[in-house]
Amino acid sequence: MAKIKDITDLLESIAPRAYQEDYDNAGLITGNHNQEVTGILCTLDCVESIIDEAIAKNCNLIVAHHPIVFRGLKQLNGKNYVERTIIKAIKNEIAIYAIHTNLDSVHTGVNKKIADKIGLENTQILAPKSSSLTKLEVFIPVDDTDKVLGALHEAGAGNIGNYSNCSFRVVGTGTFKPNESANPTIGKSNEQEFVEENKVEVIFPSHLEGSILSALKKSHPYEEVAYYLQALKNKNQEVGSGMIGELNSELTEQEFLAHLKTSMDLNTIKYTPVNNKRIKRVAICGGSGSFLLHLAKAKGADAFVSSDFKYHEFFDAEEKLMIADIGHYESEVFTKELLGAFISENFANIATYLSEVNTNPVTYF
Repeated sequence: MAKIKDITDLLESIAPRAYQEDYDNAGLITGNHNQEVTGILCTLDCVESIIDEAIAKNCNLIVAHHPIVFRGLKQLNGKNYVERTIIKAIKNEIAIYAIHTNLDSVHTGVNKKIADKIGLENTQILAPKSSSLTKLEVFIPVDDTDKVLGALHEAGAGNIGNYSNCSFRVVGTGTFKPNESANPTIGKSNEQEFVEENKVEVIFPSHLEGSILSALKKSHPYEEVAYYLQALKNKNQEVGSGMIGELNSELTEQEFLAHLKTSMDLNTIKYTPVNNKRIKRVAICGGSGSFLLHLAKAKGADAFVSSDFKYHEFFDAEEKLMIADIGHYESEVFTKELLGAFISENFANIATYLSEVNTNPVTYF
């Protein structure tokens, strides 16, 4: 029987918590990592009605996109919906796991789901994150290089876009002199050694540093491994905010809005018409995305699909592109399908449900 930790480890391998924003609270909010899973309910929001649904479906793990707790709780007495939800979850031994801005940030996450529903091709991260990559430089005896590199690649080093097992090596001469306390693989105490070595460089996501160094030290033949780590300012093209891509063919504004309504199952769209511009290149951001408007314009988007734009922010389109505000809930509700698919593909023997409760706090007349 799978435990909660097995499920959360899977989810964090897809969307590492290291990628969440500072204000966020992704992770296990209630529950015990070692509890066995009876069933999983995937949802956008976790509120009281979702706890009731989980009870009815015999699910003791809720995987939600939005965390029910963002800030520290000083009391738990049921005075608001957050406290009541947490109390009900704990009383019924239901674990709540949130996977929020870290799932927004990965290229296979929330925005890719939206892109697939709209039918965007050639997608790229709209605002790639910087300072999330590290370079490892290590010196390895020539005959051991492939073994050590294999271990590093297995641990997650050397992946760049659509390419894996990426590295750079250059051969040189390593020198060292072991003292009396050393136990050298090559050479003898108090004798200077000259060894043909490869200087190898690989890049890896910074949050994997612990596992990368563990793999290095386990696979490297030397008693003392010589290596350097360098934090990179490079932009990580697979991690960041929003996404941009292209429709299969150009659409008029009205055709695009109709397509958006159908593909995203919308009743209402707030939008800025832009003088009958043809729509081909589309930027998207699930949830609140107005902070990316300047990038959508800079990267030549004809339309920007997101939500939570304020009145004056619509003016910022400046007729350079169409803003299509489709609503926060509407832009992210399909995330539960994404989560359900991730889990079912890896834990087919666990009952996994998509919530049937509409948690949208906004209604339209």
